[in-house]
Amino acid sequence: MNDKQILYTTALLRSISIGMTGVLLGLYLARLNFAPAVMGVVITSGLMGAAAAALVATLAGDRIGRKRLLIFLAALSTVGGIVAALGSDQTMIMAAAFIGMLNGMGRDRGAALVLEQAILPATTDDAARTKTFAWYNVLTDIGHAVGGLCAAVPTALHYWGGVNELTALRSVMMIYPLFLAITGLLYLKLSTKAETPSDRKKIIISPQSRKVLWRIALLFGLDSLAGGFLGTALLAYFFHAKFGAGEALIGGLFFAARIANAFSHLGAAWLAKRIGLVNTMVFTHIPSSFLLLTVAFAPNFWVASILFLLREGLVEMDVPTRQSYVMAVVKPEERTFASGVTNLVRLGGWAAAPAFAGWLMSALALSTPLVIGAGMKIAYDVMLYFSFRGIKPPEEKQ
Repeated sequence: MNDKQILYTTALLRSISIGMTGVLLGLYLARLNFAPAVMGVVITSGLMGAAAAALVATLAGDRIGRKRLLIFLAALSTVGGIVAALGSDQTMIMAAAFIGMLNGMGRDRGAALVLEQAILPATTDDAARTKTFAWYNVLTDIGHAVGGLCAAVPTALHYWGGVNELTALRSVMMIYPLFLAITGLLYLKLSTKAETPSDRKKIIISPQSRKVLWRIALLFGLDSLAGGFLGTALLAYFFHAKFGAGEALIGGLFFAARIANAFSHLGAAWLAKRIGLVNTMVFTHIPSSFLLLTVAFAPNFWVASILFLLREGLVEMDVPTRQSYVMAVVKPEERTFASGVTNLVRLGGWAAAPAFAGWLMSALALSTPLVIGAGMKIAYDVMLYFSFRGIKPPEEKQ
């Protein structure tokens, strides 16, 4: 396997784990009799752990070594995932979520992604960069889809296998540490090309790159804060609490959603070649936010599901284009730092919102986080367009 194939495989395995955890975590914590507000704190703990790891990757990833750090992150995720799957105490699960970087958002945006994004551009050229990121994200969302489908397994184990509900949930939650352990073994095969292309280990960012990075990072922070209100664990709980949907039905819904995400990535690469990366990010993202607003006021599960799936067909088209854009507007030796900063602010926003969103669900209405998140995302898109429409990547300057 070459480096690109290794990264594609690890992304797939990790996203299966995260997709499954995103759907099941809220339901699993509910079976442990955790209140929505406590669920939010557990999700926040996991995201804070991921943010701390992303900070290390950003500031010291090249100095430690990308390969070495990826292996260490996989080991931590394995340990934390095992404890979270077997524990019952709230404090223990919060700590395990932090150590294991347990992702209740249902989307992979952690420290491993920071390093993989920095490595990927070296496996291709400028012309194929966006397509490479698109396929990377296709595999990620296929993994998310398969992980969502795994959420139906506890129901099958309970009704057809006679397994206790909580035991069935714990058994399936063990997929997370198992698959993360396998990624650690795969990282051992990465070549020396995975490391920084520069002998310079000290982080030095050019003034032009620094200006672009801080502007775009602030905007990504707003988008991720909005996204923190809309994590998979909380959305799964929304469908369960409002419409009475069970694990199997919700798992099927998120499987279909991730398939829609996967196809949208290829569409994003095609569209970006014709209208540009920034235009693709903005003009697909705004309609998805309006669709999300309609989900909040849907009269029943089936109407809400259709609207949600339409939204999912658009909402991820900004992901490969955003990743490609950031990697294109900085120098090769700046890519780990750039990937780290942009993903770190996203994790920070995600970590800040779930606990507040859980409280809003309890204190006001189940749909309140959806409305707030959609409004913030629309504001982000408008500001992104006017801030970056004039800054072009190399392939758009020709």
